[in-house]
Amino acid sequence: MDKRFAVRAVRLPDLDRILEIERACFGKDAYDRNLFADFFHKCGDLFLVAAVRRNICGYILTCVRGRGAPDSAELVSLAIEPAARRKGAASALLESTIRRLRRRAICRFSLMVRVTNQPALEFYARYGFTKIRVARRYYEDGGDGFLMAKTL
Repeated sequence: MDKRFAVRAVRLPDLDRILEIERACFGKDAYDRNLFADFFHKCGDLFLVAAVRRNICGYILTCVRGRGAPDSAELVSLAIEPAARRKGAASALLESTIRRLRRRAICRFSLMVRVTNQPALEFYARYGFTKIRVARRYYEDGGDGFLMAKTL
């Protein structure tokens, strides 16, 4: 993990900054504040931010799936503000998440990514995620996604 980035669990006051990053990254497809607040309560310590000198530059949102003794998790969203990309923030967030999932004995980690998002596909492949299948018309605009997964 890049030592320039402090990774910690999200706090409610962080939601305004997370929304700014979300809008900068996803535009009209950005999640809204209510959805992030809901995830804050449901996903707790797997909703993380990366910061440089207390300035939040990105977030990762992961939720554990299943009841009882869950064994899988889904990466819901990962976003880094455009000015901070390719500097290690996404890696710091993903590595911290993977460590947290392993401590919980989660054995499968999955995510969806647009089939056209080559930088994201390469990033996740570097961390051992493999393409499982294509999800046709997964995104609201009709775009296809790849289901990717990794065994922890």
